[in-house]
Amino acid sequence: MPETWTIKRVLDWTVGYLGRKGDERPRLSAEWLLSAVTGLSRVDLYVNFERPLSPEELSRMHDAVARRGRGEPLQYVTGEMPFRHIILRCEEGVLIPRPETEVLVDAALEGVDAAVTAGRVYDDVDRRTALREDEAREARAAREKQLRAALTEEITAEGGLNESNVDALLAELAVLQAKRPTIPVGPRVLDLCTGTGCIALSIAGERPGAHVVATDLSPQAASLAQRNRDQLNLTDAVDIYECDLAAAVPTDLLGTFSVLVSNPPYIPSAVVPTLPQEVAGFEPHLALDGGTDGLDLFRRILDLAPRALMPGGWLCVELFEGNVRAAADLCRAQGGWSSVEVREDLTRRPRVLVAVREE
Repeated sequence: MPETWTIKRVLDWTVGYLGRKGDERPRLSAEWLLSAVTGLSRVDLYVNFERPLSPEELSRMHDAVARRGRGEPLQYVTGEMPFRHIILRCEEGVLIPRPETEVLVDAALEGVDAAVTAGRVYDDVDRRTALREDEAREARAAREKQLRAALTEEITAEGGLNESNVDALLAELAVLQAKRPTIPVGPRVLDLCTGTGCIALSIAGERPGAHVVATDLSPQAASLAQRNRDQLNLTDAVDIYECDLAAAVPTDLLGTFSVLVSNPPYIPSAVVPTLPQEVAGFEPHLALDGGTDGLDLFRRILDLAPRALMPGGWLCVELFEGNVRAAADLCRAQGGWSSVEVREDLTRRPRVLVAVREE
C-alpha cells in the first residue's frame, strides 16, 4: 500500500533535508514551500497536519525542495513574496526586494506627504482614468442631459407634477453621478530601477492619488513590474517605461516630480563575488554591481535629480552601507539641497540617503 504523505510528514522531512543542505532557516523555508504548493497559509498548515498531499502536490513539492536544496532563493522557487502590504510576483532575472527597501519606501512616503502638505498635487490619476473612459463618460453626460431636460419638462408641464416620474428620473441621475471617478489628487513620483515594482506599487497603493512613473533598463524587470501593477489593480496610478533611467519619461513631466526614489545597483564590484551564494549565484548582476565604488549609477541619478525634481522635492536612494556617506558628500558638493541625511536600515546599518531640494 503506498505511503501517505501528510502535511506534517512532508513538513518534517523537508525541514530535515533543507537543514542538511545548509539552509539557515529550514522550517521557514519548508513552511513557505508547502504554502505555495497547497495554497494554505502557514497558520493553516498547522491546523491541517493530517491532510494528505495529492500526487500533483507531492510532485510540485519535490521539485520545489530540490530547487531550494540547490540554494535557489525561496522567492524564485515560489514565484512570489510579501512586501509591506502587497504580494509581488518574483522571477529569476529580476532582483528580489529586501526588507531594508521598506525603509526606503518609508522615506519616499514622507516626501509624498510633504508634497501634499505643500499643495504640490495633480489630478493625473483622475485625468488618465477619464481618458480611458471617454466613451462611457460621454454617454453618461448625454444621458444626464436627457434626464435634466426630462425633469425640466415634468416640473413645468401643465396639469401638475408627476412625482413618480420625477423620482425615477432623479434616481437614475444619482446612479450616473455616482459612477464618476472620485480618485483624490496627489503628487508625482519618479521611481528609477523599479525591478519588481515594489517601491512604485507600495507608494501608489498606500497613497491613493499619487502618480508614479517607474522605469527599468531590463525588459524582463519592466514586464514583471507591469504584471505586478496589473494584478494589484494599480494601472491607473503607475506608468512603467523600459528605458535607461528617465530616457523615456515624458519631458513635460521633468521638473514636476515631488519625489525621486531609487534602489539602484550599489554593491562595489569587488564585493559582489563575496555575497552569499543565494544572491551572487542567482540574482542578476546588472541589478547588483554598482561599479568600483558602487556609486556609478548614483552619480547619474544625482545629475538627473535637479532636472527631475521640483523645488522642495525629495531624493531618496538606497545604497551600500560602505558608500552611502560618500554619496551624501556628493550631494553636498553638488549644492542646491536644503538638507542631506543618511538613515539606518532595520539592522541599524547606514542605508538610505534622503536629500531635499531647496525651495
